Amino acid sequence: MKAAESPQHFGTEIIVKGSSVLVPKVSSERRRYILLGFIGPETFCSDLVFLIPDATLYHFGVLHSQFHNAWMRTVAGRLKSDYRYSGGIVYNNFIWPDPTPEQRVAIESCAQGVLNAREAHPGATLADLYDPDKMPTDLLSAHKELDAAVEAAYDVDFNGDEEKIVAHLFKLYAEKAGEL
Repeated sequence: MKAAESPQHFGTEIIVKGSSVLVPKVSSERRRYILLGFIGPETFCSDLVFLIPDATLYHFGVLHSQFHNAWMRTVAGRLKSDYRYSGGIVYNNFIWPDPTPEQRVAIESCAQGVLNAREAHPGATLADLYDPDKMPTDLLSAHKELDAAVEAAYDVDFNGDEEKIVAHLFKLYAEKAGEL
């Protein structure tokens, strides 16, 4: 009955001390990239998002890359036709790259480039910035650089071919599952 002592809380608040990646539970099928946030502890979130606590620019970069988005589009559930992100299916089963220190720095730098490109458009919401018909060229360019850096961390050169990316991720997943 401890929850009854603070009726203003729903029992779902997650209070973190550092940076987090914010992942919406539902995302439009029209977008090439799900709308991730990189937030500090001053931001209070609703239960409509997942928070990945103690995240770094590296985590934000890999999760915001074409690799993770291709995985999400393949394995996520659906709410109508939109993607329904889940920690258990999408996030926990995603095979992360094993980057060299230099590759990790490159991903972090490119992730910061994405955040910088967003900041170059004050007043624009993430929905505005990631509208597939209106995505600013500097943001799209920053994402392409991030995608290339993440692809390099997987030690492949698919030139962004999503079919090859997904096949590679499932191969890595099968290898990891075979180790268990």
